[in-house]
Amino acid sequence: MNVLLVEDENAAARRLEKMLAEVEPEAQVVGRLDSIESTVSWLADNPEPDLMLLDIHLADGGSFEIFEHAQVRCPVIFTTAYDEYALEAFKVNAVDYLLKPIKSMN
Repeated sequence: MNVLLVEDENAAARRLEKMLAEVEPEAQVVGRLDSIESTVSWLADNPEPDLMLLDIHLADGGSFEIFEHAQVRCPVIFTTAYDEYALEAFKVNAVDYLLKPIKSMN
């Protein structure tokens, strides 16, 4: 499984990568991005990932802008500290909405 990780906080990104490796050892993070601009560019230049882990608030704005500039057909799991965006998240390709801090089941 190829996973695109979009998170602008390094500690949170490392934590997500570690948890992903625990629950799905075969998963490979094919990109680790921190902005709308870099994500739109990555999506245009690379094969679509199998899954995207996407923070709501990024360095250059709200991640929902990504969907205005790129076609995202893969499932998306939103990761955020804000619960008020859940409805909007499920209007795009969201399959889950995880509230931070995300804790491992172990």
